Order: sequence, then C-alpha cells, then structure tokens
Amino acid sequence: MKRFLKAGLALALIGTGLVSHAATELVIATVNNGHMIEMQKLTPFFEKANPDIKLKWVTLEEGTLRQRVTTDIATKGGQFDVMTIGLYEAPIWSKKGWLQPIATDAAYDADDLLPAIRAGLSHEGKLYAAPFYGESSMLMYRKDLADKVGFKMPEQPTWAQVKELAGKIHDPKAGVYGMCLRGKPGWGDNMAFFTTLVNTNGGQWFDMQWKPQIDTKPWKDALTFYVDIMKAYGPPGASANSFNENLALFNEGKCGMWVDATIAASFISDPKQSKVADKVAFAQAPVAVTPKGANWLWTWNLAIPASSTKGAAAQTFVKWATSKEYVNLVAKEHGWGTVPTGTRKSTYANPEFQKVAKFAAAEKKAIDSANLSDSTLPKSPYVGVQYAAIPEFQAIGVAVGQQMSAALSGKVTVDQALKTSQLAAEREMKKAGYYK
Repeated sequence: MKRFLKAGLALALIGTGLVSHAATELVIATVNNGHMIEMQKLTPFFEKANPDIKLKWVTLEEGTLRQRVTTDIATKGGQFDVMTIGLYEAPIWSKKGWLQPIATDAAYDADDLLPAIRAGLSHEGKLYAAPFYGESSMLMYRKDLADKVGFKMPEQPTWAQVKELAGKIHDPKAGVYGMCLRGKPGWGDNMAFFTTLVNTNGGQWFDMQWKPQIDTKPWKDALTFYVDIMKAYGPPGASANSFNENLALFNEGKCGMWVDATIAASFISDPKQSKVADKVAFAQAPVAVTPKGANWLWTWNLAIPASSTKGAAAQTFVKWATSKEYVNLVAKEHGWGTVPTGTRKSTYANPEFQKVAKFAAAEKKAIDSANLSDSTLPKSPYVGVQYAAIPEFQAIGVAVGQQMSAALSGKVTVDQALKTSQLAAEREMKKAGYYK
C-alpha cells in the first residue's frame, strides 16, 4: 500500500510539475493583418515543438495596437511578453532600454536579414527586434487596362505619367477607378503614403534646425496633386480608406492603379483572394522632382519588453516566428506565394519563391533602394522615410493626417490644411524643446 501511495505521490508531483511547467503562457500583442493572422493559425506547430509554452494572442487594429503597446511599455505595465512593433518604435525604444536584445544564434542566421532592415532594428550593433515581414511601397496596376489604352508602364513612372494613365482607365460606370490611395487619417495610414509624395516633390518634415517645413512649396505641390488626382479619378469616400479598404477594392477589380505597401502584391496576385490576380503588374513607386524617399521602408517586428519575466520563452517564440524554418512552414502549408517577405535574402534566392512571386524583383528593388538616413532632397536631421523617428512624431503625424484627409474630402482648402498642420507641428516641437 505504501508503495502505491509513494507511486501516487510521485505521479502527483510529476503532474504538478508538468502543470506548472506548462503554465508559461506568452501574451502576444499583434496587428490584424493577413500575415499575422496566418501566424496565429500556425500556433499548433510551435506549441507541439515547445509543449512547455502556450501562446495567447491579443489581435488589434493598427492604431489601437500602437496605443496599447506604447502605454504598456512606457509604464512597465507587463501586460505583454511579446509585442508587434514597427520600424518607427524599434530605435526609439531600444535607446530608452525598453526592449530586451534578441539572442540570435548561428541557426537564426542574422546575416541573412536584408541589410536595410537589420540596420533599422539594431542599436549599438545588437538586434532589438526581429523582423516578421518587411515592405517598401510600389505601384500596382491593371496591366489589361493599361494595354487597352496603349500605355506602356516604365519601370519607375513619374507621377505625371501615372495621372495621365489614371485619366484614360477611369471608368466609374464600369466600377473602375483610375487611382486608389490612402486617405484615412493617421501617421501610419495616410501620412505613410503622403510623406513619400512630399519627399519625391523635394520636401521634408523638418529642416536641420528641427523647424517644421509643412508650409513650403513641396508640401503644397504634393497636397494639390493628391487632392486633384483623387477628386478626379479616386473611388468615392477615399478619405476613409487605408490599406485594408484599398486592398478590398483592388481585389474586386475596382482600382486601376494603387500605390501602397509591397506586401499587398502577394494578396492581389492570389486567385483565391483577387478577381484580377492574372491581370496585375508592378512598377517602382512614382517620382516627381527627385527619386529620394519616393518609396517607404517599413517592417513589422516582434520585440520583447524589458519588463517581461518570461524572456527565455519569448526568445524561443520570436526566433521561431522570424526564422527561415517559419518561412518554409508557411510555404509547405499554403504555398510560396503566401510567405512573409521583405526580411531574408534566402527567401528571394529561393527558386520556388521566384517561380510564383512575380512581384519579387520589384519588391526587393524597392526595399533595397530605400534609405532610412537619406530620404529627402534637402538634408534632414531625422531617420525614417515615411516618418521621423522621434517620439513627438506620432502626435504631429496624427494632427497633420487629419488635415490632409480633410483637404481630400473638401472640408478645408489645401492652404488651410497646410497652415493648420504647420502650426500644430511647431507647437509640438517647441513644447518638446527642439527650439524656442
């Protein structure tokens, strides 16, 4: 009997050991887009390989995600063990000591990461966030419609050429709009696109003295052009559209052209999602007076807050989700056309990927050409193409985004939008002590 009791006790102890061991639950904050949702569906593969780690997902819309994770990390709230953060946050937060460095090893192969992206996520030679997917921006268009009107798209068109084509293919009666662009206000929504338009018109956010430059000719040229092309050839209600809305319109066959994140290319080329998958083609983001800053650079990354007490388990997950093995898993489960791109050289070198991803060459060219520290024609003091990597930029970008959206919907004039934006930016920069 004693023996049985002992055996029972031993089993009970093992049992509790297992339970307490299995209780390493990682709470992961992420954004509600296609690649991230895919990662959640593949959770069982990770949990099977790591039975002592359970994953709990908190999936949020981009703006809400930013607010939640920024508040949590700044207050050391400890709500999340892994956070999805952007290229904007990574350098600011790593400097503040808010992130744990990523413990890369030989198997992870950090040298395989694309140089522009690795540099953007490193501080003092250490990687502080691991890129899940990266993107630049490019022009996606309906080749069948361009062919019909006899337009041959250059590898990198000018905005004037794009406007000309938009006019020729715009056919609202047939449900086709010449141009789709972001209009929804937000520093990561309409301002991501709009800043590239300002850059290529020769503008910048701040001069070398950190003085805002919004009431200048390049900004006026950019906003006037934007309002004109969208008023003439955009879909109705464009001021409420961001990436997801434009993606849905394009997949329905309602956009003749669309300038946005390269990551969209895999979705619009997928016949399961897109009615026009066999009719799309790609070019570099359009240019105006300079190619500098015409296409953005962005990554969604996984990072571990310094406050997390589950650092070892978090490292295991982050390395798994951003590894070559993960890319191969997605390919095996859903095909090479659906893998997260824009992070690893090995993905672009893979012949299977090249075979299905007709957008691969244009995407990689766009990413490689983006330069975070040299994105404007006049010299600028900030890092970033479609944003300025300073804490104050979020508030400024939101305020200006609202004005650009209001100009697009006709609530304010171009001049009013620029004047209000300039004053808002000056107020923020003076308050933060950049100048008196």
